[in-house]
Amino acid sequence: MASGGRTVAYSGDTAWTDRLIDAARDADLFLCEASSYERPIPNHLTYHTVAANRDRFGARRLVLTHMGDDVLERRSELAVEAADDGQIFVLD
Repeated sequence: MASGGRTVAYSGDTAWTDRLIDAARDADLFLCEASSYERPIPNHLTYHTVAANRDRFGARRLVLTHMGDDVLERRSELAVEAADDGQIFVLD
């Protein structure tokens, strides 16, 4: 989605696919789900998968969404920014 010269990309509930890299490439903001920390769940991404591919996305900013309890419990340890409920993103 592009508006005002800025691009926002997002993943819905999805298993890993290289199409995520295509979607996130050059986005100003990529919102990416991480439903579990490392336990595979069908049709969802793990934090470990997202973090391992962080540089491949090519987005200027990567923010985790749709986080499960096991991700939220480790929030202070995450190497990727995690969204807050109701958070507003300002893209400069």
